[in-house]
Amino acid sequence: MSIEQRLQALNITLPPLAKPAAAYVPFVQTGSLVYISGHIARRDGKPWVGQLGRTMTTTEGQQAARAIAIDLMGTLSAACQAQVGTLENVQRIVKVVSLVNSAPDFTEHHLVTNGCSELLGEIFGERGAHARSAFGVAQLPMGACVEIELVAELG
Repeated sequence: MSIEQRLQALNITLPPLAKPAAAYVPFVQTGSLVYISGHIARRDGKPWVGQLGRTMTTTEGQQAARAIAIDLMGTLSAACQAQVGTLENVQRIVKVVSLVNSAPDFTEHHLVTNGCSELLGEIFGERGAHARSAFGVAQLPMGACVEIELVAELG
């Protein structure tokens, strides 16, 4: 099954390339690696504000991380198109770095991040298996609950 067919089966429509909110670019390619800038969680087009362990549950955080994965794939798709390709050109999701806006005693950052990691696996299969880091932080831009960045290898 192609990436496009998997997205359709999951009823996922990738968003267009988002305009950066500050002084950075959405992605940078060097060699075969594409570095995708951090994407914050959004709901209804606005920052998904909250703090895990205080105003949000782990399940809600997983939903936010899944939403970010969709946005990241939209940016990754744009990076592929810049090279006259599609998501089929993704050889591997190399690394995911997740920042979770969390209360000091919250310890389920890894479970929140699974919302992103599991969707990448569903979409890319074995190519979606990646190295990962998940951190708890005191705050994120605009009060967002989760921010995730990604590194992918293109072929």
